[in-house]
Amino acid sequence: MSIRVWLDDVRPAPPGWVWVKGSKDVISLLQDGDVGEVSLDHDLGFPITDTGYEVLRWLEEQMVTGQWEHAVPTIHVHTRNPVGWVRMTAARERIRNHAHQ
Repeated sequence: MSIRVWLDDVRPAPPGWVWVKGSKDVISLLQDGDVGEVSLDHDLGFPITDTGYEVLRWLEEQMVTGQWEHAVPTIHVHTRNPVGWVRMTAARERIRNHAHQ
């Protein structure tokens, strides 16, 4: 059974989603292979000490190096940070491209 993971340090998860507040926690869930969908905020903490981009960077690295062994989850970006959104959506597209190779 796959889970839906909502990464945000402030906004609570919608019903049916697991609320996680740090990138390391999302990565841990992804490593288990049970995540079917993830929605990521960029800015985590104040001052910003963690970002949702770290999750995408980690996932992309896993895929490029051949270490990723699970289905790629559906990835949503819900950040309000415009620069973070551009960076994260570009990473999401690279991940999608790796998944279809």
